[in-house]
Amino acid sequence: MPGEVHDVNPMDETGTTSIIGNAHIFLTQVWAILWKDIRYELRSKQTWTGMALFALLVLVIFNFAFDLRVDNKAAVAPGALWIAFVFASLLGLGRTITAEREKGSMDRLLLCPVDRKAIYLAKLLGNLLFIGVVEIVALPVFAVLFDVPLLVGALVPVVLLGSLGIATVGTLFSAMAAATRARELLLPILVFPLIVPVVIGAVRLTEDLLAPVANEPPWLGLIIAFDVIFLSISMLVFEYVIEE
Repeated sequence: MPGEVHDVNPMDETGTTSIIGNAHIFLTQVWAILWKDIRYELRSKQTWTGMALFALLVLVIFNFAFDLRVDNKAAVAPGALWIAFVFASLLGLGRTITAEREKGSMDRLLLCPVDRKAIYLAKLLGNLLFIGVVEIVALPVFAVLFDVPLLVGALVPVVLLGSLGIATVGTLFSAMAAATRARELLLPILVFPLIVPVVIGAVRLTEDLLAPVANEPPWLGLIIAFDVIFLSISMLVFEYVIEE
């Protein structure tokens, strides 16, 4: 009816304001922790440098180890690329939380009223950023050494989703392994079996970009499903892992 005044439920406004406020606090916590990690790495340069050198070394070794010909480049090059990414990623993942454990920074962070999910998400984004920097350095070298087209536009979603899967699992288990004495040995043992689907899917997708094959399984859908499932699980259980 014209001129009719509808009552506004104050509970709805309060609930909406509360949700927005909580989301703002959560994102602020994520950014604060992430920016702290970035500043620390920019000062030390230990993680990025070690990961990049390791990835480049793996690519060079594979380039000389295999007899690369035109007919087998598509079969060998993707595997070499993702092996370099996986091992370099684990090298960085093993250092991020471990360094904070050793210096007591993680204990002080846990004493603060910070959402544990915010800690996990910040660490995940930081690890993903470190891995991304290494991949940006390694991809051009990979294209030159193996004499394959870079295919930047088509390769970006494959690399991004594959790296997200590796970082999602690696961030969770690096927090678990950091509390043990045999963390350097334990982390690969925990992570490698779980990221096998992602690595296989990423290798096959990269191979398909270099030499397209008809009737390929939906590898991209497999990687996306893996990322969603393990990201959800990690966000839920990280609180219990980090408190141990």
